[in-house]
Amino acid sequence: MNEMAGEQKSGLTLESHQVVLRPLVTEKGTHTSERYNQYPFEVHPQATKMDIKRAVEELWNVRVVKVRTQTRKGKPRRHKMAQGYRRDWKKAIVELHDDDRIAFF
Repeated sequence: MNEMAGEQKSGLTLESHQVVLRPLVTEKGTHTSERYNQYPFEVHPQATKMDIKRAVEELWNVRVVKVRTQTRKGKPRRHKMAQGYRRDWKKAIVELHDDDRIAFF
């Protein structure tokens, strides 16, 4: 079957507010946003880089230059005698055009 270049292969279509779950406001994230104009987000685990780019551009009305993603593994945790793990999650670092900014506060 011949697929077009811009289509998703999984068949899962996500709305913009479903792709970007929350911005990661940390000391390191604040530093990179001020210095390099790169913003970290927690995103849906099945979202692609094109989904993330489209969602950020649509939600904040900015121009995205580059998207980098990481799949973060859950850390081991225990409660009393029960051993478990936190869930795995996906992180996206979005670089914006030099003229664009996002204000979270």
